[in-house]
Amino acid sequence: MRRQIAAANWKMNCTLEQAETLLEDLLQLEHDLSRSRLVILAVPFPYLMLAKDILHGKKGYHIAAQNIHTKSHGAHTGEVSAEMLRSIGIDYAVIGHSERREEFGETHAQLAEKVNIALEYNIKPIFCCGEPFEIREAGKEKEYVAKQIEDSLFQLDDLQMQHFIIAYEPVWAIGTGKTASPEQAQEMHAFIRKIIADRYNAEVASLVSILYGGSVKQSNAASIFHQPDVDGGLVGGASLIAADFSTIIDALKEGLQVT
Repeated sequence: MRRQIAAANWKMNCTLEQAETLLEDLLQLEHDLSRSRLVILAVPFPYLMLAKDILHGKKGYHIAAQNIHTKSHGAHTGEVSAEMLRSIGIDYAVIGHSERREEFGETHAQLAEKVNIALEYNIKPIFCCGEPFEIREAGKEKEYVAKQIEDSLFQLDDLQMQHFIIAYEPVWAIGTGKTASPEQAQEMHAFIRKIIADRYNAEVASLVSILYGGSVKQSNAASIFHQPDVDGGLVGGASLIAADFSTIIDALKEGLQVT
């Protein structure tokens, strides 16, 4: 089976003091983590080293950047590169979040470049995809998500796609309080796994972790995560409360990571 993952996206939240308290509070809560159950914390850039220091040696915890640039270095004021992230030991990066697509106009082609350079520097992407409300209302959500994945990921080879992480985030459910039903989440996750199997093969598709990322909270995590093709969640607001995120971590299924 594939890895089961609780990924926190703090977005642009927390002061330094708040970040330190949140990390320490989370660590005080015990979790049954293993090679197949992971916690990934996507913290703001200023707190990457703080998070690494606090979580040093803690089994099952990993740190992610919330974005990455398409170039390894150069005259790109305000940006952060894969080379920089690798130099401080960051293993994961969120790529293609809907807020980046909407606020900064990130295109499928740019996201393909970001995925490529992340992998070049041994940083594992958490690739986000998902449809806005009007697309779902028109019944075109599968076509829309397939295009996002095909244009930004299908340049990868079989080995690169193995153990990849995709986060399906219906844009209409992010920060709105609306949540896809467990059945809606399962339908889209199964579809994503199918198009990966069609492009690569069933074995590769079976190793890809597909997370749900639309208003996951402690009250709905278990029902969503226990769908057969849902491998955890990319969690926003609920990840800023240690007790709530702890409950979400505990809702992960058990699985065996294939190596």
